[in-house]
Amino acid sequence: MHFETIDYSSAAGIARLTLNRPQRLNSFNTRMHEEVRDALARVGADAAVRVLILTGAGRAFCAGQDLGERTVAPGGAAMDLGESIERYYKPLILTLRQLELPVIAAVNGVAAGAGANIALACDLVLAARSASFMQAFVHRALVPDSGGTWLLPRLVGPARAMGLALLGEKLPAAQAAAWGLIWRCLEDEDLATEVTALAERLAAAPTRALARTKRLLVEGASRTLEQQLDAERDAQRELGYSADYAEGLAAFAAKREPRFTGR
Repeated sequence: MHFETIDYSSAAGIARLTLNRPQRLNSFNTRMHEEVRDALARVGADAAVRVLILTGAGRAFCAGQDLGERTVAPGGAAMDLGESIERYYKPLILTLRQLELPVIAAVNGVAAGAGANIALACDLVLAARSASFMQAFVHRALVPDSGGTWLLPRLVGPARAMGLALLGEKLPAAQAAAWGLIWRCLEDEDLATEVTALAERLAAAPTRALARTKRLLVEGASRTLEQQLDAERDAQRELGYSADYAEGLAAFAAKREPRFTGR
């Protein structure tokens, strides 16, 4: 598939997906939805990929939905907002959460509306100091979608989530990091280097263990402690038969760094 609205590449275990409509602050139209879906399917199907970086081109990460273009169904009919969420945003968020590998959001500029919540759906969010997060929905008489009402209270607590959602104010990246909304705020000039270093670190890590850890943390919110202990037991049993576990033990015994393969 020829990509018009994104850039996608994969090398050395690292996939990079860049939203590339800088003239529209990387806001989503139908074409971008389709291309992002295709790229994420490639990530999921490629056993060589062990980490994904999601970022934006130009001065924005993503400004959410392109309000100048209504999303359309495959037949060309215009979709209402609910249909658009069901067909595009819901599967996008679920895919990011369910990928069996770490997903890094490199927030290089403004992340607004659905764009903010797409970033927050990733596993590790690193942002440039000049970046900001904004639940802009209230300014269009809408509710936070793309998982916003689920993610925000879990990340920053109900009081801050309520303020962000009801007021729709910009939250600077440094404040987002201080609140625990994101993993780290970096100087603008350091973002690309730090994200690449983190991706390389994760690509060399035991991928199956990372995937099971991600699943346990995501699914644990809906379980009792006893259920979560059982899930941890099952995951540990599975991983105990993995090649990476054997390698970890061998490396420990030999007092060397492990060479994980993701198997």
